[in-house]
Amino acid sequence: MWIVRRLLSSAVLRGHYGLLCRTTGSLPEVSPRYLQCTCCWRSRITVAGFDALNGSLSSELCSDDKQSLDAFYTHEQRAAILQLLNNATESELANIKLLRGRKSVNIVEYRSRHGPFKNLESVINVPLVKHKSAVIVFNSILNPPEKKEKRKAKIQLAKFIRPEIDRGHLEEANTIVSVICGTNKVAWAHMDRALTVLDWQQQECSSFMKGTYMASTYLEEISSVVSHIPDADFFIVEKPGISMQNTTLFPVMAHLRTVEAMLFALLTQRQEAGDSPRVLNMMRVAVGRHFDLIVGESRTSGAQVLRQMMTESVTKKAPRVTFPHDLLVKYRNAFQMGSHKRGEELCDALLQAVAFYELLGE
Repeated sequence: MWIVRRLLSSAVLRGHYGLLCRTTGSLPEVSPRYLQCTCCWRSRITVAGFDALNGSLSSELCSDDKQSLDAFYTHEQRAAILQLLNNATESELANIKLLRGRKSVNIVEYRSRHGPFKNLESVINVPLVKHKSAVIVFNSILNPPEKKEKRKAKIQLAKFIRPEIDRGHLEEANTIVSVICGTNKVAWAHMDRALTVLDWQQQECSSFMKGTYMASTYLEEISSVVSHIPDADFFIVEKPGISMQNTTLFPVMAHLRTVEAMLFALLTQRQEAGDSPRVLNMMRVAVGRHFDLIVGESRTSGAQVLRQMMTESVTKKAPRVTFPHDLLVKYRNAFQMGSHKRGEELCDALLQAVAFYELLGE
């Protein structure tokens, strides 16, 4: 022990602290070791003496983090940030960097409970909003990124229609019936070339997804549905986009394929022998891309798009889609967000019909 003490005291006297020196004798050369401030990560501090370490970390390196967020911005900048955070809607907040999702919801809820934000420091009291993310949000508000024009990829209708059919035959279609198969109902939309809805309804099928797939029971249900579907130049049946690799969804896929096959068989009986196919498949992903409903590899609900179409049918002279008054009254509350009885099949049937005609026009 006395040897170690002698060596350390000798190093101190020569002005070399800690583990920075190369001592004489048989001891190996030791590289400098560093500590980093875990708060600001600005400086690398040589390990000097343990007596001075606490004072260095607390008094010098982390002093900036103790400053209020308001100190980093001018009065005008603080006013602009608070103006937006206190008045923006949830959807407007979601357009700001890092505020998409639950954070924008938390900001609105915090405002309603505690009142408007009085300073920038109070923003970090919002759940999920921390000091670092708050700075990024503030800077994004002051310097919003330039919006890039979205170039919509052109979708060729022929690539998403099965079986393959000459485009000239499709262009001759005056009316179509768009059919969507659900887990407990089938919906259809009858539409003409001018995008006027002629018929739009759905039928519940109580035997669907109940126990084993009894062919006779399914056939009875589908035959009842087909008897109510009006005649048209083409019948467009949705091709679902469920992956066969997801084994948990295999019962749903088996059900949808069964209903799809029976619809094809029963609807094909309406066409004369030798005619070109009148019953076609349209890929679900094509409709999703047309209405920008694809997020990642999944398609989201088109209820909001459909509600907008129904509103424009009343408020605009030349709406995108024309709905009869009785159908607007009948379905005006069928596509509300959060409703457990929301008509997803009805929604998808109409969007598929619109996408067919609009893609055909392009």
